[in-house]
Amino acid sequence: MSKPLASLSLDLDNLWAYLKTHGDPQWESFPSYLDQVVPRILNFLQQRKTCITFFVVGQDAALESNHATLRSIADAGHEIANHSFSHEPWLHLYSNEQLVEEFERSEQAIFEATGQTTKGFRGPGFSCSDPVLNLLAQRGYQYDASTFPTFLGPVARAYYFLHSRFTSKQKEDRKELFGKFREGFRPNKPFAWQLGGRQLLEIPVTTMPLLKLPIHASYIFYLAGYSRWLAKTYFRLALGLCRLTGTRPSFLLHPLDFMDLKDAPQMEFFPAMKLAADKKIQLLGQCLDMMERHWKLGTMGEHAAEALSGDLKRREVPVTDFPMPTCEPLIAETSDHADQRVPVESP
Repeated sequence: MSKPLASLSLDLDNLWAYLKTHGDPQWESFPSYLDQVVPRILNFLQQRKTCITFFVVGQDAALESNHATLRSIADAGHEIANHSFSHEPWLHLYSNEQLVEEFERSEQAIFEATGQTTKGFRGPGFSCSDPVLNLLAQRGYQYDASTFPTFLGPVARAYYFLHSRFTSKQKEDRKELFGKFREGFRPNKPFAWQLGGRQLLEIPVTTMPLLKLPIHASYIFYLAGYSRWLAKTYFRLALGLCRLTGTRPSFLLHPLDFMDLKDAPQMEFFPAMKLAADKKIQLLGQCLDMMERHWKLGTMGEHAAEALSGDLKRREVPVTDFPMPTCEPLIAETSDHADQRVPVESP
C-alpha cells in the first residue's frame, strides 16, 4: 500500500525581510542571501529526490537580480506559492484597497520571475484576517497556510521583542506576531473556510498534536542547541502523535535552517544561528528520514488536492466586499502551464 502524503514547504524569507521585521533600517537597501542559500537548498532536495513548495516574497521577485535564482526553483520542479509582496507581519491591519494592491503586485512579480502562478498563500509571521481569506477565495486560490496552531506564539513574540529595539509604533504593528494564545485551539488538520458561496482550504502548519507545541525545523534546531538527542526525541514523539491522531504533517522550513552566522552575521538574534549549517542540514535530513518511514513527502499543492478529495470540517467567515481589481488575472490554457495567470490591463 502507498504511504499517505505529508507536505514540505519553505518560506523564502530574505535577509531584508528579517531585518525589516526586526526593526533594522538596513532592510531598505534589500540585502539578500538568496543567491547563496537557494542553491544549497536545491542541492539538498535534489539529493533526496523531493519536491516542495516555496513561498516566495513578491518584493524579491520584483528585483531582476533575483530572477535567475527564483527561476531555478521553478525549473527544478518545485511549487511556487505567494508569501505577500512586502512581507509585513501586520498584513491583518491593511485596508481592503491595500490588500488588493498587495496581491496584484505579488502575483504579477512572482509570475514574471518564475513562470508559475500562485494557488497557495501563507501570510508573513502567520498574519491573516477575514478580509485576506475572502480575497484569496475571490482571486481563485486553492489553499491558505497561514494558521499556526500553538499556544507558544506569545512566548516567541516576547523572545523576539527582548532581542529587538522596537519603537512603540513598531511594537504596536507587531503585537500579534506569531499569533495569540488562542491560536492553540485551532485545528491541526486541514479544514475549509466557508466564505458565502466560496470555499478556501486551510492547511495549518503542523504542531505537536494534543500539546500544540511547535515542530517546524527552526524550533528543532533551537532544541538541538541544547541537545541533539533531545531534538530528535522531541521530533520522533511529535511524529508518533501525528500517526496516533491521523494528522498528516505539513512541515515548515526557512532559509536560515540551511545557514549559520558565517553566512548571515546580521541574524545573530535568530535562534540556533550559532549551530553550524552542515550540522543543521544533517539533522534536517535525519528528521525527513523519520517522516519518510511513514509518509510520502510532497508539495502543499499535492497535500491540498488530497485534502479536498475528502470530507472537511467548515468554518464560517464573514463575507468582505472588495473594490474591483485594476489587473484581472486570467487563466491561459497552455501545454506548459495549464493554470497560468496572464495579467492584462482592465479596460
